[in-house]
Amino acid sequence: MTHTFYKYQGTGNDFVFVDNRQELFNKDNTKLIAHLCDRRFGVGADGLILLENDATSDFKMVYFNADGNESTMCGNGGRCIVAFAEMLNIFKSETTFSAIDGLHEATIENGFVKLKMQDVDTIALFDSHAFLNTGSPHHVALVKNIKDFDVKTEGSKIRYGAPYNQEGTNVNFVEQINAETFAVRTYERGVEDETLSCGTGVTAVALAMHNTGKTNTQEIALNVEGGKLKVSFEKTANGYKNIWLQGPATLVFKGEMEW
Repeated sequence: MTHTFYKYQGTGNDFVFVDNRQELFNKDNTKLIAHLCDRRFGVGADGLILLENDATSDFKMVYFNADGNESTMCGNGGRCIVAFAEMLNIFKSETTFSAIDGLHEATIENGFVKLKMQDVDTIALFDSHAFLNTGSPHHVALVKNIKDFDVKTEGSKIRYGAPYNQEGTNVNFVEQINAETFAVRTYERGVEDETLSCGTGVTAVALAMHNTGKTNTQEIALNVEGGKLKVSFEKTANGYKNIWLQGPATLVFKGEMEW
């Protein structure tokens, strides 16, 4: 049977989208999802996202990693699904949608999406890194000469190492550019490689850099391999709130495929 799909990207983090409001997609078929994400034999993407109906919001986001398994929150995927839902005329300008970590607010204007992330109450600080959950778990470490850094090799060591073990973590390597700007490269679990951008990752980096005193600003610019993002937030007595991930989300192409 022939199905329609859409491919979107947010600063190089790319996703296959399927409108699943009729619930025709088999979410248990991990082989199919991995095949669609395969860059040689399928469409090619860092993940697959289903847009579904939701009783309490405008729509629901269901996210799968490129390995075919349903995963935790994806920030760039969240921004891209907002652009997808706008294209489907589900809303105009402002929306609220449901994801695996709860409800998210978002706005879109001329392809630029602002996505509100969940509050973060806890940041664990260690000698060599920080660890926090921004909808997905993130290890954040400062490095030098980030352009030449071996993200895949070093990221995979941390991703599978103690204390993360079987569940694993995403790994972000960071270099400070100036008082308000950081360069970020991310190894993503489920993709098991470096991606050009990671929304929950840059959110984690922004909060970790503020929490450790590397910056005093509450709007931080993040330079990723696929472009530029911004994260703004408010510091509270217990952590951070009003966290907004901001950047472009673009339709790459629409296609049909049999599955």
